[in-house]
Amino acid sequence: MASRLLKKIMPKYPRRKPALTTGENKAKPNENPGINTKDVLEKAPISTDLDVNLEFLKKILGINSDVIFRQFQVTIDFTRAAVIYVDGLADKNIINDNILKPLMLEYRMAGFNQNGGNLSDRVKNIGASASDAKEARTMEQLVAGILYGDVALIIDGQETALMFSIKGWPSRGISEPQSEVLVRGPREGFTEDLRTNTTMIRRKLRSPNLVFEDLSIGRVTSTAVLIAYIKGTADPQMVGEVKARLQKIDIDGVLESGYLEEFIEDNPYSPFPQILHTERPDRVAALLLEGRVAVVTDGTPFVLLAPAEFIAFMQSPEDYNERYIISTSIRWLRYIAFGISLLLPSLYIAITTFHQEMIPTRLLISLAAAREGVPFPALVEALAMEFTFEALREAGIRLPRAVGQAVSIVGALVIGQAAVQAGVVSPLMVIVVAITGISSFMNTSFSIALAMRLLRFPIMLLAGTLGLFGVMVGVLAILIHLAGLRSFGVPYLASLAPLHAGDLKDVAVRAPWWAMDKRPTETGKQNPTRQSPGQKPSAPEPGRNKR
Repeated sequence: MASRLLKKIMPKYPRRKPALTTGENKAKPNENPGINTKDVLEKAPISTDLDVNLEFLKKILGINSDVIFRQFQVTIDFTRAAVIYVDGLADKNIINDNILKPLMLEYRMAGFNQNGGNLSDRVKNIGASASDAKEARTMEQLVAGILYGDVALIIDGQETALMFSIKGWPSRGISEPQSEVLVRGPREGFTEDLRTNTTMIRRKLRSPNLVFEDLSIGRVTSTAVLIAYIKGTADPQMVGEVKARLQKIDIDGVLESGYLEEFIEDNPYSPFPQILHTERPDRVAALLLEGRVAVVTDGTPFVLLAPAEFIAFMQSPEDYNERYIISTSIRWLRYIAFGISLLLPSLYIAITTFHQEMIPTRLLISLAAAREGVPFPALVEALAMEFTFEALREAGIRLPRAVGQAVSIVGALVIGQAAVQAGVVSPLMVIVVAITGISSFMNTSFSIALAMRLLRFPIMLLAGTLGLFGVMVGVLAILIHLAGLRSFGVPYLASLAPLHAGDLKDVAVRAPWWAMDKRPTETGKQNPTRQSPGQKPSAPEPGRNKR
């Protein structure tokens, strides 16, 4: 049946011609007639004829030097078999020691010469000592496993193939996250290996309710994507919505989680991120405990978390590791820095251009003396300095680490000092831009910091044309936009609008752990209770410990 199906659906593949004589042997590229491989695989079962299966796989996988077809004989009656794997994705040493050697040399001791039972079952249970063996009944399963690093074992006369998970590709070791550095907290971060990442999450959440649902996205890349959530804590409708949006994606390839983020967010035209990404396992575990859903993508250390409100981007994992009084003070400092990074240049432009009466007299005189030789208005001056600062910051990021920091710091100092001495900008403008840049570095999320850097420029234009009225128009426009945003149906300003008074203990302040006995309202509807109430510590009563 498989042989007839192969001839019917793949007529364009000619049989291999004999070798050409000397002078006629010209190298030709690996030709592909452009068949729809997915449709072919869905229609093709695994044949009981080994030669038909091998011919089919060679036509699907092509003539590639890294795809290995190793034929051999197994059992006392010399049954033919073959292993197929991709060199570099599978570990050849384990293949030789745990599959080929037992089946080729040690079959007598393994009991293969005994009659009875299916040969594939005896190979899986007795012969091959590799772990994680599973059966494949279709060519689609077989090819998908081979391209993902599994080893396929096909035995002549058997209608199923065996797949062994013996992945051996090189991977980066676990190291400290580069984009989310903490003073107090775990030092491990996600890597590009999917199974390593799920292992780190599983180590944090040792619960049978932690669920990983797998998907494959990308017509060419077939990237493995996992949906992670805690059953009984995450809202089933939220889980279903995340899964439905991911399943709708039809794209050639997914190389990073950012590809998925743009396909599944609620408002793709907003500059604000609506899905949180992190490379810290402890943060993923903490947000899963709040009832959120994680999307783990193979090939990237960044895990997506949804839903994500505005407040989630302003919080740091370190807030929950330090004492709550200290964390609350730092959180308020972060809020203030957020406002400074967005509005300080605009306020300077508006006040110096339209509202000089708001400046104290002594400061106004000093400011006028400093700007006396500057030929440009405050708006042009601020735009030039902000553009220069952003260019230096971007250059520092893209350059090698050894020289990147030196270029950004020295460049800012040299250019700022030279601009002041040349009379192009005023000293106060340099101070304003420097404070703005430092404040933007305090944002815990790089995505929200990018949004602030982008929105800073239109507000500066409004300030330069309409003064403080323009600044207020810009701020109100941003607030209206934020109030209308949703993240998987959850209001972007949740806890504030709509107001949930109980959630303010982790918004305006960071309450002590013994006081946060409820999960956030919007994400904890399925299981609102986080811990038992009444766990506030207290000093022992006088005389309790006396003998």
